[in-house]
Amino acid sequence: MKAYLTVFRMRLRMETQYRGAVLGGIVCQIFFGLVLIAVYRALYAGKPQSLPFSHVATYVWLQQAFFRMLLASDAELMDKVRTGGIAYDLCRPLYLYGFYYARIMAQKLMGSLLRAFPMLVFAALLPEGWGISLPASLPALMLALAALLLGLGCVCAMENMSMGFTMRTLDPKGFQAMLNLLMMILSGNVLPLTLYPDSWQRVITLLPYAQMLDAPIRLYTGEYGIPQAPGVLLLQAAWTVLLVLAGMMLWKRNQRRLIIQGG
Repeated sequence: MKAYLTVFRMRLRMETQYRGAVLGGIVCQIFFGLVLIAVYRALYAGKPQSLPFSHVATYVWLQQAFFRMLLASDAELMDKVRTGGIAYDLCRPLYLYGFYYARIMAQKLMGSLLRAFPMLVFAALLPEGWGISLPASLPALMLALAALLLGLGCVCAMENMSMGFTMRTLDPKGFQAMLNLLMMILSGNVLPLTLYPDSWQRVITLLPYAQMLDAPIRLYTGEYGIPQAPGVLLLQAAWTVLLVLAGMMLWKRNQRRLIIQGG
């Protein structure tokens, strides 16, 4: 376990070096956040919805603040699979799945935190109807943070499954592009899941994509009440465990018949 914690800490430090990328990401996500809120304000002006607009604005800012948690990927591993450099990692006295799970978790966690704090401060200073709202309650905030950590575990497990399929196809773009599309749509990044028809939400909210950011945001805004929280957290944990086990099996099969490319 000490070795994986060391890998985690090293990756955290590495992520703090890319300050230009962090600044660019903050500016980009603030811009898109303002554009999306302007679009939803126009939607509400034409056809008011039952959901308070303050919840929609909060949903947008939290999605944008943790955008990197969804879409960050380990480009170094993809390049190693393509070139054959992964052979060096196979020689490490570590479980390869755990090694890369720790790396991608540190990458997503630090990348998200560096962008989220400045963005949320900016959103809190915006006038009412444009900015982020306070959490429904202190317990709701604590539950939302717990759900966010479980969502991070879920998205890391999903990312490692993508890496496992890359080992089989040697194409880092195809499966990753499909996964990114599904995460963008079904996690609520393109359109908040709270604005989908109720019949759709009954299915979408049970999928693993909704556990990544939609569930924590709904706990934050109070749409999921305190009595519903245990069920939400249990569903997140179940999906995380299921995806981790599936990913471990995939990586194990890949290592048995891995063909090293390059020279």
